[in-house]
Amino acid sequence: MKRTMTSKERVLTTFANQAADRVPINYLANPGIHQRLLKHFKLQAGDDEGLKKALGVDFRGVVAPYMGPKLHPDLPGRQVNSAWGVRTRWIEHESGGYWDYCDFPLQEADEEAVAAWPMPSPDDFDYTSVLENCRRYEGYALSVGNPSLGDIINNNGFLRGMEQTLVDLVTDEPAGLLLAARKTKINLEVTRRTLEAAKGRIAFLWMGEDLGTQRSQIISRELYRKHIRPLHQQIIDLAKSYHLPVMIHCCGSSSWAFEDFIAMGINVVDTLQPEAKDMAPAYLKKTYGGRLAFHGCISTAGPVAFGSVADVEQYCRDTLKIMMPGGGYCFAPTHSLQDNSPTENVAAMYAMAASVGRY
Repeated sequence: MKRTMTSKERVLTTFANQAADRVPINYLANPGIHQRLLKHFKLQAGDDEGLKKALGVDFRGVVAPYMGPKLHPDLPGRQVNSAWGVRTRWIEHESGGYWDYCDFPLQEADEEAVAAWPMPSPDDFDYTSVLENCRRYEGYALSVGNPSLGDIINNNGFLRGMEQTLVDLVTDEPAGLLLAARKTKINLEVTRRTLEAAKGRIAFLWMGEDLGTQRSQIISRELYRKHIRPLHQQIIDLAKSYHLPVMIHCCGSSSWAFEDFIAMGINVVDTLQPEAKDMAPAYLKKTYGGRLAFHGCISTAGPVAFGSVADVEQYCRDTLKIMMPGGGYCFAPTHSLQDNSPTENVAAMYAMAASVGRY
């Protein structure tokens, strides 16, 4: 019988494509289902840490919060990110709502306007809290970054719109390329300072780039290699200089890029939407198992949202049976669990991870 590992040991063993004592577990959720889970486990509102412990979550994130001046003014009917100027509006739907990106203030901006767009200085983030949070979550697998770190297509799209962002990549538009380069440079330095402040307590770096629809890739391999891979490589190289594994969040049909990921030094792929083209768990395990570790595979658009408890249990059991052999798999939802997911289904999902996910 294997000894019980710490969360950090469990995750790093899995990231190294070896079998730990059990599969590591992660949790991401929208506010509605999150609040219902708190009530389900009889936890007080706001006890997010208590919920993570109840679900057996092995991961925690460490950030240096922005403490600088408001660079972009508030607007009526909009939520404006004061540091970057991204705008969202509230959209209601039948199970809740979400903040949707809108306005795209740099959609028609030229290179000069992009160069003048206010962005935060790396000096304006609070690195003093980083070490304290690392100590607070001692023993957990601590990450720096998130699925937004390094993400060119989405992050440019928030300010220029998705259509213009893709046109920028195809046409080598200087304004769009400058926007990606400016933000990457800032985030790279903020990440470096965060790693320094953590004093060796970070387990891995988490970055992202959505590269697929449900049916195909969003851009060509040539465009990825020309405009996105060089920026990604800077982030990966930073992680490797601190001897950290790298996990990349990548939505949709994205396995077409996995050979590039391996060559670049990426260790783990996150999301793994099983319903997308060439993303079935069995295909991923057979094709990339042992060369990449996996984090995700539990679809937020499948039985967890639309099935019965029995459906969820069988679905999770089947996924674990495929992904667990030999190690290299972290149990997690493909995206944030959605508000249309029944509470009992999500509870069953995590119960299955705890009971079936042991080696």
